[in-house]
Amino acid sequence: MFTAIAAAALLVLGAAGTAFGGATPATRSTVAAAPTAGCGRAPTLASGTHSLVSSGQNRSYILRVPANYDSGHPYRLIFGFHWVGGTANDVDSGGTDGYNWSYYGLRRLADNANNSTIFVAPQGINNGWGNSGGQDVTFVDDMIRQIEAGLCVDTTQIFSSGFSYGGAMTYALACARPAVFRAVAVYSGANLSGCSGGTQPVAYMGLHGIRDNVLSISSGRQLRDTFVRNNGCAPQNPPEPAYGSLTHIVTAYSGCRAGYPVVWAAFDGAGHDPGPIDGCTCDGWRTWTSGEVWKFFTQFQGGGPSPSPSPTPTPPGDTSALKGVGSGRCLDVSGASQANGAQAQIWDCNGQANQQWTSTGSGELRVYGNKCLDVNGAATADGTTVIIWDCNGQNNQKWRINSDGTITAVGAGKCLDVAAAGTANGTKVQIWTCHAGTNQQWTRA
Repeated sequence: MFTAIAAAALLVLGAAGTAFGGATPATRSTVAAAPTAGCGRAPTLASGTHSLVSSGQNRSYILRVPANYDSGHPYRLIFGFHWVGGTANDVDSGGTDGYNWSYYGLRRLADNANNSTIFVAPQGINNGWGNSGGQDVTFVDDMIRQIEAGLCVDTTQIFSSGFSYGGAMTYALACARPAVFRAVAVYSGANLSGCSGGTQPVAYMGLHGIRDNVLSISSGRQLRDTFVRNNGCAPQNPPEPAYGSLTHIVTAYSGCRAGYPVVWAAFDGAGHDPGPIDGCTCDGWRTWTSGEVWKFFTQFQGGGPSPSPSPTPTPPGDTSALKGVGSGRCLDVSGASQANGAQAQIWDCNGQANQQWTSTGSGELRVYGNKCLDVNGAATADGTTVIIWDCNGQNNQKWRINSDGTITAVGAGKCLDVAAAGTANGTKVQIWTCHAGTNQQWTRA
């Protein structure tokens, strides 16, 4: 469990936190699971500590793969972020409460649900999540890329949870990677790790104590209200328990977009704590929080948000043109070239082979039968060009066609975008942070 030393450390951090600034249950979707390159092959990752180089630094994380892992089954993926002064091992091990509190109690519940989840506990720089220059978000991108290449992950079932500074990092991911994370749970968080983007919907659960003297409950309300707005929920002041009641109240906002609920759980008793227990000022693995978060995450079984009436997701095997909603022109390979590296652009729709895209069951968009739409150099930066290349099964050639008409680059977590919202023939196509503008929306033509 959380220590008083860490609480004191974060109290100091919280005073200067701006330095890092930068309903009813959702309807279950019928969208199919989107598997990764690690599916159907021998796993290249196992439970334990793993490392990678991210933003020029050596970073590490702990992976927890389910017993009896089946490479033919796409798994849910849940991140658990530690608090300031905490470690990845604290999250993975469960600390003094052991297995019962591993990953804030979610691992035990996942195991009870028949090995349904892969867990990952990242290690922060200096045991924190400053996210300077977005480096911790990039670290998450790099972890996801490595995990999806080595294990079978359902890309529509990626979640994040975290307490205190880890909650701040989880909030930063909800802001910066709304097309990657299906839902998040923020325990006693604040805006300490920044909020790059922060305009798109993500299913959001906030949990906070009214007695929190490290990060006040008002900071948690502010994070919650970001997604009350983004998710189109009806504004309200949800009830919170009275001081001294030693109870909790869970409120689901009404009016939220289908598939994007917001839930607020306020409690009295424990202060700055992820594991309060009703009836006392104590904490422990028998807390109600783990069950509520698990219920919130698992309501999304089966895929992404509920489909909108139009446009509809494209089934695997469909071959046709992709027309930009904003431009009225089609996704096109420049000069009808079949060479590796040929630029993707928009052009008047003409029915030619360089405008015919086949969606495959592995998430590719193929043209000419053997070339794939590809993010140049497997880069993740806004403005990276989109090209064609020999199909190779890598994540920079995987695309998720969403119910709102956007197309997400799986490896980068960004959207297929017409540069500068241009409409002229020859305007290049690139990836860009998802914002659901018409230059990021596509229909089959």
